[in-house]
Formats: sequence, structure tokens, C-alpha cells
Amino acid sequence: MADALHYLELTELAVRLKARELSALEVTRAQLDRIDAMDRELGSYVHVMAETAIAEAKAADAEIAHGLYRGPLHGVPIALKDLFWTKGIPTAAGSTIHRDFRPGEDATVVRRLKDAGAVTLGKVQLTEGAYSDHHPLVRPPKNPWNADYWPGISSSGSAVATAAGLCFGSLGSDTGGSIRWPSAANGLTGLKPSWGRVSRHGTFELATTLDHVGSICRSAADAGALLGAIAGQDPNDPTSLFEPVPDYLAAAAEDMRGLRIGVDAGWNSDDVDVATQRVLADAIEAFRALGAAFVDVRFPDVTQAVADWAPNCAIEAANAHEVTYPARKDEYGPILASVIEAGRTLTALDYQKILLRRLALRGRVAALFETIDLLLIPVHPFPPLTLAMIRTLGEQPDLIAKLQRYTCPFDMTGHPTITLPGGASEDGLPIGFQLVATHLDEAMLVRAGAAFQRATSWHRRHPSLTSRRQQ
Repeated sequence: MADALHYLELTELAVRLKARELSALEVTRAQLDRIDAMDRELGSYVHVMAETAIAEAKAADAEIAHGLYRGPLHGVPIALKDLFWTKGIPTAAGSTIHRDFRPGEDATVVRRLKDAGAVTLGKVQLTEGAYSDHHPLVRPPKNPWNADYWPGISSSGSAVATAAGLCFGSLGSDTGGSIRWPSAANGLTGLKPSWGRVSRHGTFELATTLDHVGSICRSAADAGALLGAIAGQDPNDPTSLFEPVPDYLAAAAEDMRGLRIGVDAGWNSDDVDVATQRVLADAIEAFRALGAAFVDVRFPDVTQAVADWAPNCAIEAANAHEVTYPARKDEYGPILASVIEAGRTLTALDYQKILLRRLALRGRVAALFETIDLLLIPVHPFPPLTLAMIRTLGEQPDLIAKLQRYTCPFDMTGHPTITLPGGASEDGLPIGFQLVATHLDEAMLVRAGAAFQRATSWHRRHPSLTSRRQQ
């Protein structure tokens, strides 16, 4: 049963659970068995919640049997990035400082997933404090496609678990690219919503005005289903927005006819490798065949925004860690500690200049969407990165800037994006691309992503894995 089901899309599983062709209990047990067999090698989970998962699955089956169906997440096993508070469950945010922290309440997104009837399999690993590197005492997850390659950054545990069939979808967060890079690296669909669309209450902060909570899944429809459960205003987070949450699954059923997709040919090709350009060209042809119109655009220069992202993140991280840093400085890993140190030295004048430049960029991007519905861009300008190359990032500031060129600007502006698998490298590693929409139009992203995935099959490619039990 597990071999036939573990790569089902969340929405496909939901149909079978609702019809009672499958039980949430048997699916959950199969997932727990697969985690036990596979994850010793992959290292995606930091805490498996087997006992509560079984209880939640039994409750879901009982409710569904009595006609009390809560929606497309009811009985579906999912995973949580380990920076979302989970009542009574260790929540460490990739750190050693918080390894004994057991929250007294659920994060708003966790509570909403429970209200939707989802089954939580466990907490998945992340980089320290959701920044760029793991704590020296934390074992990083491995890319299931090839262990020699980067699995993405902070939300890599979420992506590895989803790609390896160890959950049917997961929650992640994105401050500079941490939903999009892991989604691209693992052949998944990642939806970074608009800033404020999803409550951050009960979520460990990295940088408040840059942090976005979103979903990592196998399809655009799945990502929309997860977002629909967690989005919406929250009185516990005064920065969450009051705008109504659309029906994302209804949007997933719509076609592309009449939609305008902007392409900046120069930005999409300047110092971008051939394989990535081919993925973009193939995506353009697919969308054109689906009825979309293409518009030549000139995207605002993001050089300053990319340069501003690091100090902006640093000063907000310093604020977020004020209680424990420098008081417990020796317990921090070197990368996060260096970022916090940099933030503590930034002046208020410098920070204000960054904020004003962010507002200006946001206005320019908003103006662009007066003429288009979507923008098509890479995730990063080079093929999948090896771990050996990632280890040199600290010595190559130009490479870091290239990595962030297409991701961090949209954390700076708060615009929503979706990452879609669109091709493969010569070595068979996934290559993704992004669509960007105007503020709060995640429904447009789900609509376009689902249409693309009805016409292509890249999202249905999965890594070949053999469990230790089968060896």
C-alpha cells in the first residue's frame, strides 16, 4: 500500500479519504513506517510525533465516517518546519538554545491545520534560526535526488520530507528564498504568500518584516489547499491582513486564457546558465499553448535590494535574538552569530535608508503589475548546486548575490511567488522556475501553476529511493 500511495498528491489523497477508499489511520501508519525506514539516511525529521499522529488519524476517520468532513486536509499526514510552536512538543528552530523548549500553545498556523483535520507526522529540520547554515551540532537533511547536492536552505527538511514521500505536504518559511530554493532543489511546488497573508504568531522570528509562512507540496493545487487552511487575519498577529481568503482550489480549476505574463528577457538571461534558460523557454511555450499572452517588461534593477537584504535581515535578527544574544553567545553557531553581530552594529540611519528603498522598490513592482498578471523568472541563475559549491559561498559574495537575485527582492517587497518544477539538469537534478503575482493574488499563482501542471509532468517526477529494509 505504501509504495502505491506515498507519492500521491495531497488533493488526490483527500478525494480517496473523503470517499473512504482509504483510511487516515492506514495512510498515517504507512507514512510512519516509511519515515522509520528512510529517514535515518535522509535526516529530514527532528521529531516524529507518532503517538499523536495515530490519535489524530483515528479521530479523522471517525469524523469522516459520520459525515463530518472538514475539507481537503482532513486526515492528510503533513509535516511542520520546527520553528512553528507545537503545544507540548519540542520546538527548537534548528538551535541548541531552544532544544528543551516545549510551547504552551500552538502557533496559529498549527492550530488552523488541526482545525482543518490534518494529521501532523512531526517536526522537520531547518537551519539555525532559519538563517543560512545549520548549527554545528545539527545534522543537515540530505537531498533525496542526490546526496552530493544542496537540498536548499532553511526549509530543506520540509522539502526533503515532501520529496521523499515522508509526508503529503509541509509548512515552511521564507525570509530570503527558503521556500523557493528547497522547492526547486527537490522538484517541488513552493508557495510563498504575500507578507501578512499568513499569521506569524507562534513562529520563531528571523526577520519580522521579511518572514513569510507558506507551503511546500507536490502540486500547485496542494499548495493552495494548505494555504487556504492557514491564511487569514489573526488577532494574535496584528500584522496579519484582513482581506478575505479566496478559494484556492477553485482557482486551480481555472484555465490560463487571457492572462498576461511578463518576461524581462534581459534579466532572465544575463549570466543565467543554458539549462535554466531552456526551462524558462519551455515554460513560456507551455503557457502560450494554454492561452496566455506574453508581455515584454523591464523589471526594476534589484542590485541595491539584494545588497540591502543582508543588513536588513541582520538588524531584525539581532532584535529577535535580543533575549539570548549576547547572553548565551557561546551556544550559537558561527554563521547566525556573525549575522546578529552585524545587526547590532547597524545604525538607525542606515536601517531607515534601507526601509525607504524597500518602499520605493515595492511601488515600482506594484506599478509593473498594472500591465501584467504574472511575472516569469528563474529561482536562481545556475543549475542545481553541489554541496561542495555551497561550502564556498562564504568566500564568494558575488555567488551569494547571484543566488539571491530572484528570491530576496520579493521578500523585500512582500509579493507572492510560486516555484514550479520545470525541467532537469544533465545529471537529472530538478530545475524550477518562479511565477510572481501582485500583492495578495496567490489565487492567480495557484491558477497558473495548476494549469501548467495539467499540461506538463515535471511535478510527477520523484527521486528513486531504497530503504535500508529493502537493501
